[in-house]
Amino acid sequence: MRAFLLLTMTALSLGPMLVCGSEKKKLQIGVKKRVDNCHMKSRNGDVLNMHYTGKLEDGTEFDSSIPRDRPFTFTLGSGQVIKGWDQGLLGMCEGEKRKLVIPAELGYGDRGAPPKIPGGATLIFEVELLSIERRSDL
Repeated sequence: MRAFLLLTMTALSLGPMLVCGSEKKKLQIGVKKRVDNCHMKSRNGDVLNMHYTGKLEDGTEFDSSIPRDRPFTFTLGSGQVIKGWDQGLLGMCEGEKRKLVIPAELGYGDRGAPPKIPGGATLIFEVELLSIERRSDL
């Protein structure tokens, strides 16, 4: 009986470690500035015009559209950007600001984007949606 109890206690104490180690990190989305009277939310197929700043977890900035004074434009959901952006920018309003914490699996993965983004890096983006261009449904 004692051996069974000891074995059970050991298994229970190790179980959480095994589960936590195999869990994938998830995309985190924080709204930094909400917009009142949002008339249109971003959806797949929309062309988005964004300002952004990207940083590593240690605070090192690897890219930003702000100093260039030129918004970044792309089609949401078309694979033109990393998966963390395609997922994290859905349902956003013009003028809204978000903070995205993107795990490597939804960013550049184990390969990274040398020389500025190492493999396995979690990416932190501050983004602002300047405008949405919606293509009318045909």
